[in-house]
Amino acid sequence: MYDTETKRISRLTAILTQLQTKRILTATELADKFSVSVRTIYRDIRTLEQAGVPIVTEDGKGYTLMEHYRLPPVTFTESEANALITAEQLILKNKDTSFIKAYSEAIAKIKTVLKHSVKDKANLLSERVQIIQNADNERTSGHLSALQFALTNYHLTEITYTNEANKTTNRTVEPFAILSTQENWLLLAWCRLRNEFRFFRLDRIKKSEVLTEKFIPHEITLQEYFEQYY
Repeated sequence: MYDTETKRISRLTAILTQLQTKRILTATELADKFSVSVRTIYRDIRTLEQAGVPIVTEDGKGYTLMEHYRLPPVTFTESEANALITAEQLILKNKDTSFIKAYSEAIAKIKTVLKHSVKDKANLLSERVQIIQNADNERTSGHLSALQFALTNYHLTEITYTNEANKTTNRTVEPFAILSTQENWLLLAWCRLRNEFRFFRLDRIKKSEVLTEKFIPHEITLQEYFEQYY
């Protein structure tokens, strides 16, 4: 009986953490995560509500926490949150599973204090940043933070780019994803000059400017991009 109640209290705490980490969660998602029935999740949500946790049920979508509900008195700027998400992807390439687990749990706790708007953007960035290999060679780009902002806020960006043939052009791009290869950071973006997706090495971007004009988000995931083009 004691073990059962301890597990339930632990699960309630974990559910609260999950609700603070993500914008929307369904009962099915929570049930799958904690290996319990959907009915059990319903009871857990009701218990949290009775305890004063302001959980909002959005019809047809799932559960979310009322805006401004926070536990710790800590806030992060969007740039700080983006830096943490990128670091998370680098950490996930570490071979020590205990290190990965500890960092992932820390990131989950950090996400709980983000505002909904910043949290949505941080989650989007985590889906659009892919680290293929974390090499030790030095990165020379100073554009990563600005491009992260443009990506998550759907801002057009002007770049001055020098290609392998040493030809420099000015491009207006729609940032879509950021990747790391063995040697370079890469920006995957829709290039309005070429009218197609293109890769741009960040160390070859001589100048970048995030514009106030926004673009319509591309209705495709990074995985779908690779399946479609490779």
